[in-house]
Amino acid sequence: MHLTAERKKELFAKFGGADTNTGSTEAQIAMFTERINHISAHLKGQRKDKSAELSLIKLVGKRRSLLNYLAKQDIFKYRDLIKELGLRK
Repeated sequence: MHLTAERKKELFAKFGGADTNTGSTEAQIAMFTERINHISAHLKGQRKDKSAELSLIKLVGKRRSLLNYLAKQDIFKYRDLIKELGLRK
């Protein structure tokens, strides 16, 4: 996995409020986005890697469900997160 412990702590500190706050919705979405970007870059060079393609589809679904949850709970946090991560919606 390409995410190092330091990178995860940076993501959790930036989006979760503290580097130990690993369960916040915003931090989880940020981590999923980082992994999705990595797998997408991998698949551009390795088009026949079906296991990576399947894991990408699963990650996108998990991120989508968390984004839907965040939008229902706090629309302002949702909009800020979408803008900060550069996601389309």
